[in-house]
Amino acid sequence: MSLPADDPALPRTSLARSITTGGIGIVTFAAVLALAWYSATTLFMLFAGILFGVFLTAMADLLRRVIGGGQTLRLVIVCMLFTGLLSGVAVLGGATIAQQVTALSSTIRAQLGNAKDFLEKQGIDTSFLNLGTTKAAVDDATTPKPKEASASPSRGPKLPDASAIASGTGAIVSQTIKILAGVFEGVGNFFVVIFLGLLLAAQPKLYRDGILRFVPRQRLPEAAKLIDDISQTLRRWLLGQMATMTTLFLLTWIGLTLIGIPGALVLGFITGLLTFIPNVGAILAGCLIVLASLGSGWTAIISAFGLYLAVQFLEGNVLTPLIQRHAISIPPATLFAAQIFLGVLFGLWGLALALPLIAVIKVVLNHAWPDQTASAVT
Repeated sequence: MSLPADDPALPRTSLARSITTGGIGIVTFAAVLALAWYSATTLFMLFAGILFGVFLTAMADLLRRVIGGGQTLRLVIVCMLFTGLLSGVAVLGGATIAQQVTALSSTIRAQLGNAKDFLEKQGIDTSFLNLGTTKAAVDDATTPKPKEASASPSRGPKLPDASAIASGTGAIVSQTIKILAGVFEGVGNFFVVIFLGLLLAAQPKLYRDGILRFVPRQRLPEAAKLIDDISQTLRRWLLGQMATMTTLFLLTWIGLTLIGIPGALVLGFITGLLTFIPNVGAILAGCLIVLASLGSGWTAIISAFGLYLAVQFLEGNVLTPLIQRHAISIPPATLFAAQIFLGVLFGLWGLALALPLIAVIKVVLNHAWPDQTASAVT
């Protein structure tokens, strides 16, 4: 027996089903957002491991053009080459790097002290620069002590009681545990990224096919093309970024050495490393170079700043357009806004991985709305 077309029960059932479906969708979306928020560090670490795996795969594919062979053999050769390179740098230049790090740290601390003195002479409060002085120490130094609490010369210095010794020992142990926990966390995250990248690079097709097994059959070609496009975009960007970082490292190192700036090797390495973070990394590298050159005279300061400007001009107008013209093309304002947003929300992880994340989002949007994207570009 069929219901009449004008039965009022049909709209009510459809409305209830729509409300239920919408409520479930909202709750699911909120749960996913909450999970991503509370596990953001883990997700960024996993994404860094994926990037490292894509980089190793790209290097192994480049090696295939030279020697051929299987994926595992080429990956082992790539890992051995990188391990040998890092070991050689550590053995041959370890002492030089350690000396330059010490000299550079002393120079920067001295220049910060000079800047603090200059600001104080101008009447500017510089208490925010007293990073090593705690509020308790300041209060202890500024609070007058009663005369009866001071030690008498005839009685000699007063020995600390058991509670003071226990309190000091507890503070030392607590700080030591915090430092060790931070070190173990950093080392653990580093090895997680390395291990995950190696596993992904060893069998990339296995993980690609594993993801595609969860895709409906009618969407399988589109999903496969999306994964391949994301992998290709990240691969091109990573190879181009490594070439740019290496070039800036060499140019900065050689230029600062010729100028006579202390710690030229370390400054060059930091400049190349910070190039991984567009916009913000260049500003940080420039500040370090200027601080390191303040103690070498005005000629060295002007020369170092001119070298920094020349290197950044070369990177922004020659290297990046030439090397990465086929990789990604993201407007600078969009990238800078994404860096600030992700940096404020997720700290260093969000700041460092903003560009590859935006690149992945761009590829997904290009697949989701190809017509609108193409018309907007044209």
